[in-house]
Amino acid sequence: MKEMTIAAILENITPVTAFIDEQLEALDCSMKAQMQIDVAIDELFGNIAHYAYPDGPGEATVRFDYDESTGKASITFIDSGIPFDPLQKADPDVTVSADEREAGGLGIFMVKKTMDGMEYRHENGHNILMIQKQLMK
Repeated sequence: MKEMTIAAILENITPVTAFIDEQLEALDCSMKAQMQIDVAIDELFGNIAHYAYPDGPGEATVRFDYDESTGKASITFIDSGIPFDPLQKADPDVTVSADEREAGGLGIFMVKKTMDGMEYRHENGHNILMIQKQLMK
């Protein structure tokens, strides 16, 4: 497992993405899977930066783990901001036009659709959100 702790600000999406991409490239991850993970990082770390700390910036820890036996990568986002479980938010109705659809929720919906697993828990004052992506079959 590798991890980094960094200020939860929008400008840090780039170094977080670079950190995860470095791990993925070492595993010869496909470009498609890497791009899907990069979009998920942008959405999830961006949400932490935007909403977790309304009284000022806080920190977030991003962990990367890879299970060789299953070929699955896990990326975990940990923050001590406002408790928020994105899995409890209803999926947007993508059958209606963007003009008719309620604002918000599309990013999380995309993450749910492109990742192979997503879990949330609130533990010891921390939001812990893990996404998983199958890299090798």
